[in-house]
Amino acid sequence: MKHCPQSLLLFVCSILSAATCSHSFYLPGLAPVSFCEEGKGSPNCKSVFELFVNRLDSVESVLPYEYDAFDFCQEASERRPSENLGQVLFGERIESSPYKFNFMKEEKCKLVCKKTYDPSNADDKVKMAFLKKGMELNYQHHWIIDNMPVTWCYDVEDGQKYCNPGFPIGCYVTRDGRPQDACVINSEFNKKNTFYLFNHVDITITYHSGEGEGWEGARLVAAKLEPKSYKNTDEKNLNCESSPAMEVSSDFNGKLDFVYTYSVHYVKDNHIKWASRWDYILESMPHTNIQWFSIMNSLVIVLFLSGMVAMIMLRTLHKDIARYNQVDQEEAQEESGWKQVHGDIFRPPRKGMLLSVFLGQGTQIFIMTFITLFLACLGFLSPANRGALMTCSVVLWVLLGTPAGYVSARMYKTFGGEKWKTNVLLTALLCPGVVFSDFFIMNLILWVKGSSAAIPFGTLVAVLAMWFGISVPLTFLGAYFGFKKRSIEHPVRTNQIPRQIPEQSFFTKPLPGIVMGGILPFGCIFIQLFFILNSIWSHQMYYMFGFLFLVFLILLITCSEATILLCYFHLCAEDYHWWWRSFLTSGFTAVYLFVYAVHYFFSKLQITGAASTILYFGYTMIMVLIFFLFTGTIGFFACFWFVNKIYSVVKVD
Repeated sequence: MKHCPQSLLLFVCSILSAATCSHSFYLPGLAPVSFCEEGKGSPNCKSVFELFVNRLDSVESVLPYEYDAFDFCQEASERRPSENLGQVLFGERIESSPYKFNFMKEEKCKLVCKKTYDPSNADDKVKMAFLKKGMELNYQHHWIIDNMPVTWCYDVEDGQKYCNPGFPIGCYVTRDGRPQDACVINSEFNKKNTFYLFNHVDITITYHSGEGEGWEGARLVAAKLEPKSYKNTDEKNLNCESSPAMEVSSDFNGKLDFVYTYSVHYVKDNHIKWASRWDYILESMPHTNIQWFSIMNSLVIVLFLSGMVAMIMLRTLHKDIARYNQVDQEEAQEESGWKQVHGDIFRPPRKGMLLSVFLGQGTQIFIMTFITLFLACLGFLSPANRGALMTCSVVLWVLLGTPAGYVSARMYKTFGGEKWKTNVLLTALLCPGVVFSDFFIMNLILWVKGSSAAIPFGTLVAVLAMWFGISVPLTFLGAYFGFKKRSIEHPVRTNQIPRQIPEQSFFTKPLPGIVMGGILPFGCIFIQLFFILNSIWSHQMYYMFGFLFLVFLILLITCSEATILLCYFHLCAEDYHWWWRSFLTSGFTAVYLFVYAVHYFFSKLQITGAASTILYFGYTMIMVLIFFLFTGTIGFFACFWFVNKIYSVVKVD
């Protein structure tokens, strides 16, 4: 225990570093682009920039759709920028649009296109029904200018402004006259059982002129818009100020003309630096205070557990070891406690094959998570670098097959297993196979529904090729080295005849201990979990990787300490079945995660429809399995170290 001050110092340093790097999302990882007025451009300074459109999504449905699915204005020669693996897996579908701008050239009510719908045309009826469904479910546009989201900023409670990186395609007033979603912003949207289409946008582009900065031209630092609804019938005489709203009756009886227009206005602001241009979006999310509360809550749990573990280590264990090493063997026979099970403590567990496979996969997930969060904390996986987080995770998982194979083989050999081929194949295929099967079924549902989130067949083949072509061979390589090494030597010998376990009290029985073991680790993460679920299902931007990395470290400590604590109590009750129990004790945190996900679904989300519900729980099960392997592995190795340590310091005849 003489290293305690050093380890405490290391822990404090890690907290400080994580807290400081929570602001490191300023590193977008992309080069800035300069813009000049038309006629003043150069190879390093563009005069024309365009608006890109992304998929449309909704908080009321898990099914995102491509921009083209809603029959909005499209460019004649549609172009798609190359997308990385993460963007494809997340269902992002970025494409060019007919919205083109000349820098510093202001536009007023400029026509984009006109769409006509005839109720006698079956194709038009389908398009109109789909558009109405989109407005009813509050589907949102996601536009991009200069790799920056075009935001819709509006006032929320307490006079604060919230900047949403998306804006609705329209809104709906119910049959009983209740305006839904965005219809509350305008008192004119009051006609019962009517849809209002946002067919006009007022775009405001803020730029830094570059004065005194040493670069040519200006740089865009913000792009905001305000969606509006105007009924224009004459394309040559457009009015974007006093026209009535574009009403769409729920009964599609007469011919309808939708005229799409936009206005653009430029504002100079040299106070906003290009490197911090995302700040106004991120600062409008009032989360930081809650985050610090979450961290303090987690730290209290960690300090409580650390105090308990320290007390056991310093006082109880020290006394136990001193007593065990002093008494004669005859007296020891009358003693009770953890020393009495020394002849059975390292008896191989039942289902050792499955446990070793889980440990190999858990190690792979643990290293992948650590490296991904560390890189995200440094700013390499910022929101500006679209899809980078998912790409990084998948590539790391594929490349980390070697440690998975090594750990699984080494532990299986320690358990005395001999079916090494089965072990390697299960390590390489079992858990990834379950995840891929779940993912494939979810993808089939998305494909049937025509959603943009459906992974193309080519990408699925590429993922399978990475799995079988890179990950599986690397797992075999790791297993080869694992089986070549000698099995881990235990500090005490195992008796031939198993010792009978005495009658256990309620709290030292396996199930109550496992159920209790997951409570404290879950207590450390549940607030952070809320923001992660929000970013996935409510389409909010997640950028607080510094906080997340810190919570990751706290979870690591909490899982280890909770498992060690419960393991010690069970050993004192002379129950030596600790292998699976140590894995399941911290792994049970995943069950609490699933319960929280169910609570989140019913209390926070407005998801409707069977397909969306199946998709939500299908993807949640993938998260739960990954988290189960991750936390279970942490608890197991913490307990494995603890058991080896305490039995190596007692004298055993």
